[in-house]
Amino acid sequence: MALALGVSACSNTQPLATVDDVDLGRFMGDWYVVANIPTRIEQGAHNAIESYRLDDDGTVATTFTFRDGGFDGELKTYQPRGFVRDDSNAVWGMQFVWPIRAEYLIAYVDPAYTQTIIARSALDYVWIMARTPELSADDYARLERRVSDLGYDLGKLQKVPQRWDAATVPSPAK
Repeated sequence: MALALGVSACSNTQPLATVDDVDLGRFMGDWYVVANIPTRIEQGAHNAIESYRLDDDGTVATTFTFRDGGFDGELKTYQPRGFVRDDSNAVWGMQFVWPIRAEYLIAYVDPAYTQTIIARSALDYVWIMARTPELSADDYARLERRVSDLGYDLGKLQKVPQRWDAATVPSPAK
């Protein structure tokens, strides 16, 4: 998901708004990446899932998996670590390579913790994620409007192909 974010200069001078408060316990678990403006390594990703687990030290163990280039493509797995940076729990640093912690902002999470938008102030990458691999057309359109309202170019937003059957849907992360 938030892979290979790099250290890009922020073209947006204003910090992006985040949600007021994130219940980290409720946020943990599996999130299907429904759409994104992908990083370089996410291009061509299928069945992308981001999983979070809150560790005893307060950091977030993250596992990002996807099939590269197709539903039968090579399984790719990345395990960055999240570092919560503020009292709202909505501003994180995501570390793929020490010592760099890329900006990771929880710009939206619905009250049921079933849909979220992860963004960056640079407006270079964004992720629409859900607890299910598909969203209704109305829910997707609503989330897409939120992404646009953040200032993103929707022409760059792309859906991530998701195709699961009962035997391949992962069990929820604990």
